[in-house]
Amino acid sequence: VQLQASGGGSVQAGGSLRLACAASGVMLSRRAMAWYRQSPGKQRELVARISSGGSTNYADSVKGRFTISRDNAKNTVYLQMNSLEPEDTAVYYCNAMRVSANEPEGGFWGQGTQVTVSS
Repeated sequence: VQLQASGGGSVQAGGSLRLACAASGVMLSRRAMAWYRQSPGKQRELVARISSGGSTNYADSVKGRFTISRDNAKNTVYLQMNSLEPEDTAVYYCNAMRVSANEPEGGFWGQGTQVTVSS
């Protein structure tokens, strides 16, 4: 199982980025998926989550600015990030939640992609 996160980079405040998380070895269509982020000195936090049925929820700090979506045909989950703020600077991780007790308790994680927003 491999989750490949991409799309990070450096932008100025107010800019946009689109992150992608492509999976191999696992079908994402049955799974809830999430994006987390972690900045230096802080705990990893949930940014957005999408259920297998397409229901979404977001951290209060990103509501109205970020959109999580999925393309099951491409086995990929996206995070569209608009109106970026310096506080959004972090390493972003995608997570595929477990669907079986045989899988790791925390599901599967991508390697992370750096997002840097300058003021």
